[in-house]
Amino acid sequence: MTLDVSWAIAWVRGTAQTVAEHRDELVELDRQIGDGDHGENLTRGFTAVIQRLDALEEPPAEVGDVLKLVATTLMSTVGGAAGPLYGTAYLRAAKATGAPRLDSAGVVALLEGALEGIVVRGKSTTGEKTMVDAWSPAVEAAVLAADAGLDPAGVLAAAADAAERGAEATIPMVASKGRASYLGERSAGHRDPGAESSALVLRAAAWAAAEATA
Repeated sequence: MTLDVSWAIAWVRGTAQTVAEHRDELVELDRQIGDGDHGENLTRGFTAVIQRLDALEEPPAEVGDVLKLVATTLMSTVGGAAGPLYGTAYLRAAKATGAPRLDSAGVVALLEGALEGIVVRGKSTTGEKTMVDAWSPAVEAAVLAADAGLDPAGVLAAAADAAERGAEATIPMVASKGRASYLGERSAGHRDPGAESSALVLRAAAWAAAEATA
């Protein structure tokens, strides 16, 4: 099986829905160690993405076109650090998907591109209590799943599971990057909101893939 533009659109619509459903949770997580606007910003950004998708006269031709639309919209509508980070992630993911349909290797390339974008834009690495702590294990799990012969839906499910574990693992971390780092030791004991929203984004991708293959 492979994933095409229909999957990408379903992924984006699923992300918009799950981000809206978890808006208050993300706001509360960000209030504890940040400025409290992560849930609001992402909800506004993905609402704008859906509005742009709905306004198109013709649907995007390829997966990369959908990801590029998400990137440019988030960059122009989401403030703080989240807009540039997610925007760069989707832009790098778009550049990594040069085929109209993605097999397991293509999905891995998409995820690797997104992680690369976040690392480059945020100048961050694992263990700093950021989005990287969800995306990095997700990519590692995706590579293992693809090497084991799983189809794209299986690869995305493995990535989403690992991202959720990664977000959970940020709870005891002391932040050394971003606004949370201002709290020092007091940042420990809280889940990173960016890692949590990353897990939601990847779970939406896995759900859309499962639906596409049902």
